[in-house]
Amino acid sequence: MTPTPGEDREADSGRESDVGRHETAEERADRLWTDLLQELRVAQTGVQILFGFLLAVVFQSRFADLSDMNRTIYVVTVMLGSATAAALIGPVSLHRLLTGHRLKPQTVVWASRLTVLGLVLLFCTMCSALLLILRVALHNELALWLVGAMALWFLICWFVFPTWVLARSASDGDK
Repeated sequence: MTPTPGEDREADSGRESDVGRHETAEERADRLWTDLLQELRVAQTGVQILFGFLLAVVFQSRFADLSDMNRTIYVVTVMLGSATAAALIGPVSLHRLLTGHRLKPQTVVWASRLTVLGLVLLFCTMCSALLLILRVALHNELALWLVGAMALWFLICWFVFPTWVLARSASDGDK
């Protein structure tokens, strides 16, 4: 769960929340951290499977037959996959290195930001992997249209819908 800007300020302030649950900044940070870990487990599993697949591709006999463009797409995809894994594993390292320094609220905020960056990179990795696979499978421009459609679907599911829910929730609160 990524804190909203208001939650960021609240977590940084160390005061009790006036809205929703009555918890201290430390209790809120603990809860948000637990939520974030659950989300990271889902994302990390998918990234690890995708990245493992990408690493294995280069050792397949058909890899030698790829065009220069498809090899370039492959290299970009592997680099994006590496960056994605780093961003989604980063919150664990951040937490481990900052544990005991009484920085849990700040750790949660920065870990949430790294997670959002990881999701953006995962979006790019998925689109790039789809482009490579569909170019090899279809050998025509339909691959670009299909990747574009899927990219739009990812954007809607991962970013547009949550933003819409947030906006709707804010406007419901104004009533």
